[in-house]
Amino acid sequence: MLQEYIPILIFLAVATSIGVLLLVLGFLLGRGRKDEEKLSPYECGFEAFEDSRMKFDVRYYLVAILFIIFDLEIAFLFPWAVSLDAIGVFGLIAMGIFLAILVVGFIYEWKKGALEWD
Repeated sequence: MLQEYIPILIFLAVATSIGVLLLVLGFLLGRGRKDEEKLSPYECGFEAFEDSRMKFDVRYYLVAILFIIFDLEIAFLFPWAVSLDAIGVFGLIAMGIFLAILVVGFIYEWKKGALEWD
């Protein structure tokens, strides 16, 4: 039974060796000169307006999280569309319920003002 895992262990050993080798080579051969320009914070080609650790408004994070949530839920539509012939009417009804819940959540967030960007 252990012989079945030997190719996986060899693969992991080779991958780890290559990763470590590349890190060591980059450290040894890379230029370590760090000037003030290289160490300065980069912000879209402009000088930093304020402290680089300033706090963002929580609404920014809320909109970003909502985008990720709705984007991932919409991603479930692709495998459903591909397998629609195989899952039939049951799959159509299940996806209709899923989309109804998604729309209710979207309307709720819209009414709460979470999508407003002031």
